[in-house]
Amino acid sequence: MSTLTEIEAALPALTERELKQLAANVDRLFRERKGALIYQDAHGLETEADLLLAADRAFQEYDRTEESHANRPSR
Repeated sequence: MSTLTEIEAALPALTERELKQLAANVDRLFRERKGALIYQDAHGLETEADLLLAADRAFQEYDRTEESHANRPSR
């Protein structure tokens, strides 16, 4: 069994305090590794991948709206 599988299996049994401690440790590791961390607040981390996904969804929605108003496919 992998370490990740063992951690995931143990998560449901953790108390709220333990989950908060675990989350703080994971956040600290992200900061120490200076990965693609863009933003962090009380609600969690926002990564470059999160922002790219959100932008892609927004542009797709914009394209769908434009198509419906123009009665033609977007470019």
